[in-house]
Amino acid sequence: MKTLGDMSVGDTAVVKKINSEGKVKRRIMDMGITKGTSIFIRKFAPLGDPIEITVRGYELSIRKDDAKLLEVE
Repeated sequence: MKTLGDMSVGDTAVVKKINSEGKVKRRIMDMGITKGTSIFIRKFAPLGDPIEITVRGYELSIRKDDAKLLEVE
């Protein structure tokens, strides 16, 4: 299982599963990250957290802990 947190800058991935429930899953889905969504890794912050990604045409920063909940292909 590969997660978004394991990806490198410049990689593109497709979300296969959100490994969370409740409020955290709803927050991630509200940001536009759903099953089948393509995500491009733009850059990492200087200390590695957060990660800047491009989702559905806009830039989004996501915590590394949340990125590890996203199973990707």
